Amino acid sequence: MYFPTAGIEVAPWVPPLVAFSISFFTSMGGVSGAFLLLPFQVSVLGFNSPAVSATNQLFNIVAIPSGVYRYIREGRMVWPLTWVVVIGTLPGVLIGAVLRISYLPDPKNFKMFVGLVLLYIGGRLLRDLLKKKQGQGTKASAEEQFQKLVRQYQQENAGRSSAGQKALPRVAIKKFSLSRISYEFYGQTFEVNTMGIMTLSFIVGIVGGVYGIGGGAIIAPFFVSFFGLPVYTVAGAALMGTFVTSVAGVAFYQLMAPCYPGMNVAPDWVLGFLFGIGGFAGMYCGARAQKFVPAKFIKWILVVCILVPALRYIWAFFG
Repeated sequence: MYFPTAGIEVAPWVPPLVAFSISFFTSMGGVSGAFLLLPFQVSVLGFNSPAVSATNQLFNIVAIPSGVYRYIREGRMVWPLTWVVVIGTLPGVLIGAVLRISYLPDPKNFKMFVGLVLLYIGGRLLRDLLKKKQGQGTKASAEEQFQKLVRQYQQENAGRSSAGQKALPRVAIKKFSLSRISYEFYGQTFEVNTMGIMTLSFIVGIVGGVYGIGGGAIIAPFFVSFFGLPVYTVAGAALMGTFVTSVAGVAFYQLMAPCYPGMNVAPDWVLGFLFGIGGFAGMYCGARAQKFVPAKFIKWILVVCILVPALRYIWAFFG
Protein backbone atom coordinates (compact mmCIF):
# COMPACT_ATOMS: atom_id res chain seq x y z
CA MET A 1 0.00 0.00 0.00
CA TYR A 2 1.38 3.42 -0.95
CA PHE A 3 1.14 6.40 1.42
CA PRO A 4 1.60 9.59 -0.65
CA THR A 5 2.25 12.05 2.20
CA ALA A 6 4.87 9.82 3.76
CA GLY A 7 6.21 8.81 0.34
CA ILE A 8 6.54 5.16 1.40
CA GLU A 9 5.06 1.79 0.48
CA VAL A 10 4.31 -0.80 3.17
CA ALA A 11 1.80 -3.62 3.75
CA PRO A 12 -1.28 -2.26 5.62
CA TRP A 13 -0.99 -4.87 8.41
CA VAL A 14 2.56 -3.81 9.38
CA PRO A 15 1.78 -0.44 11.06
CA PRO A 16 -0.94 -1.82 13.40
CA LEU A 17 1.19 -4.83 14.38
CA VAL A 18 4.27 -2.74 15.14
CA ALA A 19 2.23 -0.18 17.06
CA PHE A 20 0.51 -2.87 19.14
CA SER A 21 3.83 -4.49 20.10
CA ILE A 22 5.39 -1.18 21.14
CA SER A 23 2.37 0.27 22.95
CA PHE A 24 1.64 -2.85 24.99
CA PHE A 25 4.89 -2.47 26.91
CA THR A 26 5.40 1.29 26.91
CA SER A 27 1.87 2.10 28.12
CA MET A 28 2.69 0.30 31.39
CA GLY A 29 5.16 3.10 32.10
CA GLY A 30 2.79 5.91 31.14
CA VAL A 31 4.21 6.31 27.64
CA SER A 32 2.20 6.01 24.45
CA GLY A 33 5.02 4.42 22.45
CA ALA A 34 5.27 7.29 19.97
CA PHE A 35 8.90 7.90 20.97
CA LEU A 36 9.80 4.42 19.67
CA LEU A 37 7.36 4.48 16.77
CA LEU A 38 9.09 7.52 15.31
CA PRO A 39 12.49 5.76 14.93
CA PHE A 40 10.65 2.89 13.21
CA GLN A 41 9.08 5.29 10.72
CA VAL A 42 12.33 7.16 10.12
CA SER A 43 14.81 4.26 9.96
CA VAL A 44 12.70 1.31 8.76
CA LEU A 45 10.03 2.95 6.60
CA GLY A 46 12.14 5.90 5.43
CA PHE A 47 9.59 8.56 6.46
CA ASN A 48 11.86 11.56 7.12
CA SER A 49 9.93 14.77 6.40
CA PRO A 50 8.48 17.00 9.18
CA ALA A 51 5.13 15.26 8.52
CA VAL A 52 6.44 12.28 10.50
CA SER A 53 6.19 14.31 13.72
CA ALA A 54 2.57 15.19 12.97
CA THR A 55 1.79 11.57 12.02
CA ASN A 56 3.30 10.42 15.29
CA GLN A 57 1.01 12.75 17.22
CA LEU A 58 -1.97 11.50 15.20
CA PHE A 59 -1.05 8.00 16.41
CA ASN A 60 -1.30 9.33 20.00
CA ILE A 61 -4.78 10.72 19.40
CA VAL A 62 -6.14 7.40 18.13
CA ALA A 63 -4.25 5.09 20.49
CA ILE A 64 -4.22 6.77 23.90
CA PRO A 65 -7.95 6.84 24.86
CA SER A 66 -8.06 3.08 25.51
CA GLY A 67 -5.19 3.25 28.00
CA VAL A 68 -6.58 6.33 29.73
CA TYR A 69 -9.97 4.60 30.03
CA ARG A 70 -8.40 1.69 31.92
CA TYR A 71 -6.58 3.97 34.36
CA ILE A 72 -9.73 6.01 35.01
CA ARG A 73 -11.79 2.87 35.50
CA GLU A 74 -9.29 1.45 37.99
CA GLY A 75 -9.04 4.71 39.96
CA ARG A 76 -5.38 5.38 39.19
CA MET A 77 -5.79 8.73 37.43
CA VAL A 78 -4.34 11.65 39.42
CA TRP A 79 -6.44 14.40 37.84
CA PRO A 80 -4.72 17.46 39.39
CA LEU A 81 -1.38 16.20 38.10
CA THR A 82 -2.96 15.57 34.69
CA TRP A 83 -4.35 19.09 34.24
CA VAL A 84 -1.15 20.78 35.42
CA VAL A 85 0.79 18.74 32.85
CA VAL A 86 -1.68 19.71 30.10
CA ILE A 87 -1.59 23.43 30.93
CA GLY A 88 2.20 23.46 31.06
CA THR A 89 2.85 21.27 28.03
CA LEU A 90 0.36 22.73 25.55
CA PRO A 91 2.15 26.02 24.68
CA GLY A 92 5.48 24.20 24.57
CA VAL A 93 4.21 21.69 21.99
CA LEU A 94 3.16 24.50 19.64
CA ILE A 95 6.55 26.21 19.96
CA GLY A 96 8.24 22.86 19.31
CA ALA A 97 6.23 22.34 16.12
CA VAL A 98 7.50 25.66 14.74
CA LEU A 99 11.09 24.77 15.64
CA ARG A 100 10.76 21.38 13.93
CA ILE A 101 9.57 22.86 10.65
CA SER A 102 11.93 25.85 10.64
CA TYR A 103 15.20 24.46 12.01
CA LEU A 104 15.17 20.66 11.83
CA PRO A 105 13.79 19.65 8.40
CA ASP A 106 17.06 17.81 7.54
CA PRO A 107 16.72 14.07 8.40
CA LYS A 108 20.31 13.72 9.67
CA ASN A 109 20.03 16.61 12.12
CA PHE A 110 16.57 15.46 13.22
CA LYS A 111 17.87 11.95 13.94
CA MET A 112 20.62 13.43 16.09
CA PHE A 113 18.02 15.42 18.02
CA VAL A 114 15.92 12.27 18.48
CA GLY A 115 18.99 10.35 19.65
CA LEU A 116 19.85 12.95 22.30
CA VAL A 117 16.26 13.04 23.59
CA LEU A 118 16.11 9.25 23.83
CA LEU A 119 19.55 9.10 25.46
CA TYR A 120 18.41 11.53 28.13
CA ILE A 121 15.17 9.67 28.83
CA GLY A 122 16.89 6.30 28.96
CA GLY A 123 19.77 7.63 31.05
CA ARG A 124 17.48 8.96 33.77
CA LEU A 125 15.55 5.71 33.94
CA LEU A 126 18.74 3.65 34.01
CA ARG A 127 20.20 5.78 36.80
CA ASP A 128 16.99 5.34 38.77
CA LEU A 129 17.22 1.57 38.39
CA LEU A 130 20.91 1.24 39.25
CA LYS A 131 21.23 3.58 42.20
CA LYS A 132 20.79 2.19 45.67
CA LYS A 133 17.39 2.16 47.31
CA GLN A 134 18.63 4.41 50.08
CA GLY A 135 16.36 7.44 50.36
CA GLN A 136 13.68 5.86 48.17
CA GLY A 137 11.90 3.82 50.76
CA THR A 138 8.57 5.61 50.38
CA LYS A 139 8.28 5.04 46.66
CA ALA A 140 9.45 1.43 46.83
CA SER A 141 7.14 0.74 49.76
CA ALA A 142 4.08 2.09 47.94
CA GLU A 143 4.82 0.08 44.81
CA GLU A 144 5.50 -3.07 46.84
CA GLN A 145 2.23 -2.59 48.73
CA PHE A 146 0.43 -2.18 45.43
CA GLN A 147 1.89 -5.44 44.08
CA LYS A 148 0.96 -7.22 47.32
CA LEU A 149 -2.61 -5.97 47.13
CA VAL A 150 -2.87 -7.03 43.49
CA ARG A 151 -1.81 -10.57 44.43
CA GLN A 152 -4.45 -10.63 47.18
CA TYR A 153 -6.97 -9.23 44.70
CA GLN A 154 -6.25 -12.10 42.29
CA GLN A 155 -6.60 -14.73 45.00
CA GLU A 156 -9.82 -13.32 46.48
CA ASN A 157 -11.48 -12.81 43.10
CA ALA A 158 -10.54 -16.20 41.68
CA GLY A 159 -13.71 -17.97 40.58
CA ARG A 160 -15.98 -14.97 41.26
CA SER A 161 -18.20 -13.40 38.64
CA SER A 162 -17.29 -9.90 37.45
CA ALA A 163 -20.18 -8.43 39.46
CA GLY A 164 -18.96 -9.98 42.70
CA GLN A 165 -15.28 -9.16 42.36
CA LYS A 166 -13.57 -6.99 44.95
CA ALA A 167 -12.17 -3.69 43.60
CA LEU A 168 -8.69 -2.38 44.31
CA PRO A 169 -8.43 0.85 46.36
CA ARG A 170 -8.30 4.09 44.39
CA VAL A 171 -5.95 7.08 44.42
CA ALA A 172 -7.23 9.70 46.91
CA ILE A 173 -6.54 13.41 46.25
CA LYS A 174 -5.61 15.19 49.51
CA LYS A 175 -4.74 18.70 48.29
CA PHE A 176 -4.66 20.65 45.02
CA SER A 177 -3.56 24.30 44.94
CA LEU A 178 -1.22 26.60 43.00
CA SER A 179 1.57 25.58 45.33
CA ARG A 180 1.09 21.86 46.08
CA ILE A 181 -0.49 18.66 44.77
CA SER A 182 -0.91 15.94 47.36
CA TYR A 183 -2.45 12.48 47.00
CA GLU A 184 -2.54 9.15 48.81
CA PHE A 185 -1.58 5.87 47.17
CA TYR A 186 -1.88 2.60 49.14
CA GLY A 187 -1.06 4.05 52.54
CA GLN A 188 1.59 6.53 51.39
CA THR A 189 1.15 10.27 50.76
CA PHE A 190 2.99 11.97 47.90
CA GLU A 191 3.43 15.72 47.40
CA VAL A 192 4.80 17.71 44.47
CA ASN A 193 5.22 21.42 43.72
CA THR A 194 2.51 22.55 41.27
CA MET A 195 4.52 25.33 39.63
CA GLY A 196 7.57 23.06 39.40
CA ILE A 197 5.51 20.49 37.49
CA MET A 198 4.08 23.19 35.21
CA THR A 199 7.51 24.66 34.40
CA LEU A 200 8.95 21.24 33.67
CA SER A 201 5.93 20.45 31.49
CA PHE A 202 6.48 23.59 29.40
CA ILE A 203 10.11 22.67 28.68
CA VAL A 204 9.14 19.08 27.98
CA GLY A 205 6.39 20.30 25.66
CA ILE A 206 8.89 22.13 23.44
CA VAL A 207 11.04 19.01 23.10
CA GLY A 208 7.96 16.83 22.57
CA GLY A 209 6.59 19.20 19.94
CA VAL A 210 9.80 18.96 17.92
CA TYR A 211 9.97 15.19 18.30
CA GLY A 212 6.26 14.52 17.77
CA ILE A 213 5.58 12.66 21.01
CA GLY A 214 3.45 15.10 23.01
CA GLY A 215 5.90 15.00 25.94
CA GLY A 216 4.66 12.00 27.96
CA ALA A 217 7.75 9.90 27.25
CA ILE A 218 9.94 12.59 28.81
CA ILE A 219 7.78 13.66 31.71
CA ALA A 220 6.88 10.18 32.99
CA PRO A 221 10.53 9.28 33.84
CA PHE A 222 10.90 12.69 35.51
CA PHE A 223 7.90 11.99 37.72
CA VAL A 224 9.38 8.65 38.76
CA SER A 225 13.08 9.48 39.18
CA PHE A 226 13.09 13.19 40.11
CA PHE A 227 9.79 13.74 41.94
CA GLY A 228 9.72 10.23 43.46
CA LEU A 229 6.18 9.37 42.38
CA PRO A 230 5.11 5.72 41.90
CA VAL A 231 4.98 4.59 38.26
CA TYR A 232 1.51 3.12 38.86
CA THR A 233 0.06 6.60 39.51
CA VAL A 234 1.88 8.73 36.92
CA ALA A 235 1.06 6.54 33.90
CA GLY A 236 -2.51 7.76 33.46
CA ALA A 237 -1.62 11.44 33.94
CA ALA A 238 1.27 11.24 31.46
CA LEU A 239 -0.88 9.51 28.83
CA MET A 240 -3.77 11.97 29.23
CA GLY A 241 -1.40 14.92 28.97
CA THR A 242 0.13 13.43 25.83
CA PHE A 243 -3.32 12.96 24.28
CA VAL A 244 -4.48 16.55 24.79
CA THR A 245 -1.23 18.10 23.58
CA SER A 246 -1.14 15.76 20.56
CA VAL A 247 -4.57 17.01 19.47
CA ALA A 248 -3.22 20.55 19.53
CA GLY A 249 -0.02 19.47 17.77
CA VAL A 250 -1.78 17.74 14.87
CA ALA A 251 -4.13 20.69 14.38
CA PHE A 252 -1.19 23.10 14.38
CA TYR A 253 0.83 21.07 11.86
CA GLN A 254 -2.23 20.86 9.59
CA LEU A 255 -2.79 24.63 9.77
CA MET A 256 0.89 25.32 9.10
CA ALA A 257 1.01 23.08 6.01
CA PRO A 258 -0.17 25.74 3.48
CA CYS A 259 2.67 28.01 4.61
CA TYR A 260 5.24 25.43 3.44
CA PRO A 261 4.08 24.30 -0.04
CA GLY A 262 7.36 22.61 -0.90
CA MET A 263 7.51 20.50 2.27
CA ASN A 264 5.34 17.71 3.72
CA VAL A 265 4.18 19.14 7.06
CA ALA A 266 0.62 17.85 7.60
CA PRO A 267 0.21 14.30 8.97
CA ASP A 268 -0.25 11.23 6.80
CA TRP A 269 -3.80 10.56 8.00
CA VAL A 270 -4.15 6.98 6.75
CA LEU A 271 -0.77 5.86 8.09
CA GLY A 272 -1.40 7.62 11.39
CA PHE A 273 -4.76 5.89 11.83
CA LEU A 274 -3.27 2.48 11.01
CA PHE A 275 -0.60 2.98 13.65
CA GLY A 276 -3.25 4.31 16.02
CA ILE A 277 -5.52 1.26 15.67
CA GLY A 278 -2.69 -1.03 16.73
CA GLY A 279 -1.70 1.34 19.51
CA PHE A 280 -5.32 1.53 20.74
CA ALA A 281 -5.39 -2.24 21.29
CA GLY A 282 -1.86 -2.33 22.68
CA MET A 283 -2.47 0.42 25.23
CA TYR A 284 -5.69 -1.10 26.48
CA CYS A 285 -3.99 -4.46 27.02
CA GLY A 286 -0.89 -2.82 28.53
CA ALA A 287 -2.87 -0.65 30.95
CA ARG A 288 -4.89 -3.70 31.98
CA ALA A 289 -1.78 -5.83 32.51
CA GLN A 290 0.27 -3.12 34.26
CA LYS A 291 -0.94 -3.91 37.78
CA PHE A 292 0.28 -7.50 37.41
CA VAL A 293 3.80 -6.55 36.28
CA PRO A 294 6.55 -5.45 38.73
CA ALA A 295 7.46 -1.76 38.39
CA LYS A 296 11.15 -2.59 38.04
CA PHE A 297 10.47 -4.90 35.09
CA ILE A 298 8.45 -2.15 33.37
CA LYS A 299 11.33 0.30 33.79
CA TRP A 300 13.92 -2.15 32.42
CA ILE A 301 11.80 -2.72 29.31
CA LEU A 302 11.64 1.02 28.73
CA VAL A 303 15.39 1.48 29.27
CA VAL A 304 16.34 -1.15 26.69
CA CYS A 305 13.81 0.10 24.14
CA ILE A 306 15.00 3.70 24.56
CA LEU A 307 18.78 3.35 24.63
CA VAL A 308 19.18 1.08 21.60
CA PRO A 309 17.81 3.56 19.01
CA ALA A 310 19.38 6.50 20.89
CA LEU A 311 22.91 5.14 20.60
CA ARG A 312 22.32 4.08 17.01
CA TYR A 313 21.26 7.58 15.89
CA ILE A 314 24.08 9.35 17.69
CA TRP A 315 26.65 6.92 16.27
CA ALA A 316 25.26 7.37 12.75
CA PHE A 317 25.49 11.17 13.03
CA PHE A 318 29.23 11.07 13.73
CA GLY A 319 29.87 8.04 11.52
